[in-house]
Amino acid sequence: MTDAYSALKISLTSGVAHVVIDNPPINLLDAALMTDLDRFADAMSGDDDIRVIVFDSADPDFFVAHGDLTFADDPATFSQLPIAPEADQSLNPMMRLHERVRSLPQITIAKLRGLARGGGAELLSAMDMRFASLEHAGLAQMETSIAIIPGAGGAAYLPGLVGRARSLEIILGAQLIDAPTAERYGWVNRAVPDAELDHVVDTLAARIAALQPGVARAAVEAVDAALESTAHGLEKGNKLLGQLLGKPAAGRLTKAALAAGAHTRDGERHLEAILDKLA
Repeated sequence: MTDAYSALKISLTSGVAHVVIDNPPINLLDAALMTDLDRFADAMSGDDDIRVIVFDSADPDFFVAHGDLTFADDPATFSQLPIAPEADQSLNPMMRLHERVRSLPQITIAKLRGLARGGGAELLSAMDMRFASLEHAGLAQMETSIAIIPGAGGAAYLPGLVGRARSLEIILGAQLIDAPTAERYGWVNRAVPDAELDHVVDTLAARIAALQPGVARAAVEAVDAALESTAHGLEKGNKLLGQLLGKPAAGRLTKAALAAGAHTRDGERHLEAILDKLA
């Protein structure tokens, strides 16, 4: 599976799939890259051994430059791309692709070192988390400058990340947003020094991959339910909590935490260190 793609390089380590986008010369979101991403997402959709997917770029200047602008010359060819054929065909192929990525059972995390505009920024927005190089990263929805609007999900994803007013600023302003601003707006989780980016993301990915089965997915479902309404979030969270409490791991790890010092003054001062050592 790891050698089956022309525009992706994939390695699998301890429950984490590392996906490096490599589509020279600028990592354009063209038919080749879209097809590879779609096939990869299809392969991951039923893979219970992979818990986290980390997306990176082989090009330090571009994560994904943007969508293929030549699609505008031949909209019919674009609309007929066989991306996610089982998905809602009222959506265009980029929307179907990004919805497939957004719906993956794994936790998806991006390392953004270079630039991501248009469809590249929308691919990032479809992922669960984004971490950016403080010095080198930038995002933009520049489509209004060419007389269109974001067409790969950006107008749908951005309000949930940055709010309505900032979504309109990003889309209508059509300017490059630097990493510190993207962090302040909520478009990326954090902007960290470039030298620390790999460590921050890889450490988080490893921690998530090591969680007990079902825990990460339950957290995602509970958070997503709350985005619909607080009441729905509480109801869904209560149901998922009950399911997890009914599994042996919860009782075993809780007893281990108490035995290691939880509920004691000294233990509570260093509770995270105690929990990290539980097996």
